[in-house]
Amino acid sequence: MSSLYPFKFTPVFKDKIWGGQQIRTVLNQDFAPLPNCGEMWVVSGIPGDESVVSNGELQGNTLPELVEIYMDELLGEKVYERYGEVFPILVKFIDTNDWLSVQVHPGDDMAQKIHEEPFGKTEMWYILQSGHDAQLVSGFVKETTKEKFLEQLDLKKVTELLNYETVANGDVFFVPAGRIHAIGPNILLAEIQQTSDLTYRVYDWDRLDVDGLPRDLHTPLGVEALDYSAVKDAKTIYSKRTDQGVNLVNCPAFCTNILELKNGLHLNYAELDSFVILLCTKGKVKILWDESQEQILAGEALLIPASINEIDLLPEGDAEVLEIYISE
Repeated sequence: MSSLYPFKFTPVFKDKIWGGQQIRTVLNQDFAPLPNCGEMWVVSGIPGDESVVSNGELQGNTLPELVEIYMDELLGEKVYERYGEVFPILVKFIDTNDWLSVQVHPGDDMAQKIHEEPFGKTEMWYILQSGHDAQLVSGFVKETTKEKFLEQLDLKKVTELLNYETVANGDVFFVPAGRIHAIGPNILLAEIQQTSDLTYRVYDWDRLDVDGLPRDLHTPLGVEALDYSAVKDAKTIYSKRTDQGVNLVNCPAFCTNILELKNGLHLNYAELDSFVILLCTKGKVKILWDESQEQILAGEALLIPASINEIDLLPEGDAEVLEIYISE
């Protein structure tokens, strides 16, 4: 029996100029006194925004403290060998009432060379709620060049280069480092990403900030980070299967499966050698292990230490969970 147990965390809320109210109205999270909560970070090792344990004997400890103390018992041997004491995944919810900036994230090499940070930022999005004809941007609609991009930026016509995707509930988008992207209004999504907060804003819809000033752009870095190829397959195609895991993304940074639950599911992690994050996106799920139990609701996450080999998921009614871990 492991000395560790599945961890719940106190969420970190972020007010954004483009933020909305669905984190409160859909996910039932109270982010007062923030007027427009754009992000809720549920598992984070980012300095200054570390997740704090909210359950059990280790309540009050931060996620980096857990990693420092429990090392491979928490992360898994191969994960600890690869990442050391940096927790490698950041999980958040994003709620939009307006367009986010058009942006790009650097890859690992650029993050290490320019910023002396361990990771760039590859991410994925899972759409929980979307308004009628809600859209986002993922990649360029046709192949372009740095010169053409800068020219269109100067002419305020850069939006003509972008690949727009209409979104629906349940849609999945994989966004590798280097891909230009932006999330449109009226979307609530879960984002799984590398532990990095490096973002290069290259266009912001000519929007002004709360002080009436244009927001800062990071164009010189952004144009060096961009992948200028066309994107034809921005949306991930998959089919849900009741009480079975279905893979959505499997890349070196993370693996994400979707679990649509009706009766329940037994999971054996004995050969995985990685921590697992269970992110509830719908309903209510009870997690049983070692004669103990914990519950998560939509909008909550549970971190399963690598030392726990078997768990059972028991939904109360229909539920849905994203299962996240390191597989490569």
